[in-house]
Amino acid sequence: MFTLHAVSVDDAKSVNTIEDNDATGTTTIPCVKLCRTNWTFRYKGNVFCFFVLLPPVSNSSIMIENQQYNDSARPASLYEEILHRQDPAQAEHLSRFFKTGKGEYGEGDKFLGIKVPVVREIVKKCWQSVSFYELEACVTSEYHELRLAGLLTLVQFFKAAKGDRGLQQLNVSFYLSHLPYVNNWDLVDLSCYEILGVWLLDKDRKMLYDMVENGSTIWEQRIGIVTTMQFVRHGQLDDTYALADLFLKKPAPLHDLLQKAVGWLLREAGKRDEQRLREWLEPRRKTMPRTMLRYAIEKFPEDERKSFMGR
Repeated sequence: MFTLHAVSVDDAKSVNTIEDNDATGTTTIPCVKLCRTNWTFRYKGNVFCFFVLLPPVSNSSIMIENQQYNDSARPASLYEEILHRQDPAQAEHLSRFFKTGKGEYGEGDKFLGIKVPVVREIVKKCWQSVSFYELEACVTSEYHELRLAGLLTLVQFFKAAKGDRGLQQLNVSFYLSHLPYVNNWDLVDLSCYEILGVWLLDKDRKMLYDMVENGSTIWEQRIGIVTTMQFVRHGQLDDTYALADLFLKKPAPLHDLLQKAVGWLLREAGKRDEQRLREWLEPRRKTMPRTMLRYAIEKFPEDERKSFMGR
């Protein structure tokens, strides 16, 4: 296993070792910075960043390796496998599908032309040998599929850390510090409730309310509501409805991708308690965005759907 240390950012600009005090005195230990200095937290007025102290062997339980990991005998990396499977013709199609044109929600995103099932297949094959260096490279890539592969790998890391709260928190911290790269609806939907949702099952959920109310992008706001999918699956419906109400207070028009996300989660909540969904919708149906309402009532009988959609 590895040991997680926090080091002041001011003291860690060029650090290659950390002095670790134990019963036998002070020992200089090789260390590796997990990611960029934007992976920080504030405590008592000081800003800290995370470092990992490497164990005496080359790999930890989630394969955090020495930075000199370019052994010619190693298997192809996740990064390399993804690049190897690129398809320029498919990339053009995906660029249109994910609306990358000027003024569209995915403006500027770049694609390699790899479909989600193929990315999943590669992640399943490679995730156990991925280092945090490689994870950082994938998640911060300009290419959509590499970011997706990195996030799906992080989901696997998080699941593999079950029972180790410290290791799970490490993964959650990595996720939260890289939210600017979780910047399309599939990246959000395939990661947030598998990581944040599970983590918050037994914790305070104020961060989700802050994301919905104050999120600077539609993706951060979408993470706020989609994360509740995990709660819904555990029969915890209150946050989904409370967050949906926050979206209804936002100035019109609400972005179509947010309408769809809220409607989707309301529909999922309705699968657990259909009557509660009806009672929530009734006083709001005439004023709530039409796309949100349509998604929420998708599983209702046709005549009831028509009645709800009528103003």
